[in-house]
Amino acid sequence: MAIEEDYHSTFEKVDTYEGENQPIQIWAKDKDSYGGIGTDKLGIWGTIVGVDFDECVADGACIDACPVEVFEWIDTPNSSESDKKAIMIREDECIICRACESVCPVEAVLITED
Repeated sequence: MAIEEDYHSTFEKVDTYEGENQPIQIWAKDKDSYGGIGTDKLGIWGTIVGVDFDECVADGACIDACPVEVFEWIDTPNSSESDKKAIMIREDECIICRACESVCPVEAVLITED
């Protein structure tokens, strides 16, 4: 299942996570659909570089593909898909090349330019 392409308009901002240069927005269908790190309800993280943490299988392809090293690993214990995720810790440095989006095997990454 791929990331919801219209999550900016259909999901709620439910939390933030401190990125390297700015906070990372966390989106979910509603407050009950998000439990936070340590749960199996993680939502979509990011605004420019959106990653559906509920779908991410942590194969690392996005980390390897990114030419500007936007991603790092973050521990996500109790997630049903994997115990770590590729977090876009430097989201504001994304150059919109879409390399990460094109290599994700489960289509959990979505780049949004505006």
